[in-house]
Amino acid sequence: MRMSVLDVGSNAVRLVVADAQDGVPLPVHTAKWRLRLSEQVKPGEPIPGEAIEKMADAVAAANRTAARWGATSPLAFATAMVRNAPNRREVLRTVTSHTGVPLCTLPGEVEAELTFLGARRWMGWRAGPLALMDIGGGSFEVAFGRGRLPDFVACLPLGAGRLTHEFFADQDPPPPERVRELRRKVRHQLRDVAARIRWEGPRTAVVTSRTFQQLARLCGAPPGRQGPFVARTLECAALGEAVTRLAELPAAERAELPGISAPRAAQSLAGAVVGHTAMKLIGLKTVTVCPWAIREGVLLRHMEDGASWWAEVSRLSEESAPPEPVPLRVATSPTH
Repeated sequence: MRMSVLDVGSNAVRLVVADAQDGVPLPVHTAKWRLRLSEQVKPGEPIPGEAIEKMADAVAAANRTAARWGATSPLAFATAMVRNAPNRREVLRTVTSHTGVPLCTLPGEVEAELTFLGARRWMGWRAGPLALMDIGGGSFEVAFGRGRLPDFVACLPLGAGRLTHEFFADQDPPPPERVRELRRKVRHQLRDVAARIRWEGPRTAVVTSRTFQQLARLCGAPPGRQGPFVARTLECAALGEAVTRLAELPAAERAELPGISAPRAAQSLAGAVVGHTAMKLIGLKTVTVCPWAIREGVLLRHMEDGASWWAEVSRLSEESAPPEPVPLRVATSPTH
């Protein structure tokens, strides 16, 4: 059986088609369609009609692609940009009605749990107590756990796109005082979460997301073309040097650096500040870059727990109001 998952993010719509056999989602095809919502919409503002139409076109194209590869209709979700939009319900209903693909949003804490599951399965049990960090466009997720799902998660409004709009929208490159102001905000927001992870003492720390992958490449990790099984790490000291380097350059010149793509160049500085500050606060000298994240977590959860959990998540997405990010939450893992 082939399954597919569709991730509607702030920069792109990403499709993964995988063979779902023997408990491992083995990818057979991936594709993406650029949206660049983060360039068009400020955090908390409604998503305009043209952007919704473009999103619907991308979701429809992804659905057709999944069908061509013999997969079921995608498990489709949108991340923080849509989740926090005032017209979230309009976006979800419009895309669903135009494409036939039920699109939902996941609470930030659920995103963190699913990302943790993907990382745990990739790293294996020998990784021991595991800490996870993921930088998205609208939010920053942190998780820690000793088992299959995390013991706690935190979803914070520290996404790279959100912070770029808030701190770096007026000047390119930004003045040093704005970078310092951003770092102060990140330290304040992460203080309690970082203290909790230090207290837990993880054996292994991993990072996921395109932002961390690109920052790791900038800091010397092997390029993506070498495949997912090549070991990739990111050192705190190297990331600190990268923050200084990125802060001195306008976005157009950042895009010329190793690993930094043009669509993410503007927000690469904010992402680097968040990642470096978090590593320093937690006391992490090195983290492992994990290629599996939320999309693999969705597939794994569906394979391991059946379709009922996804149906429940979709129902709650339609009924609930857009949630506000919270600083810390003890995860309530289902019986397994």
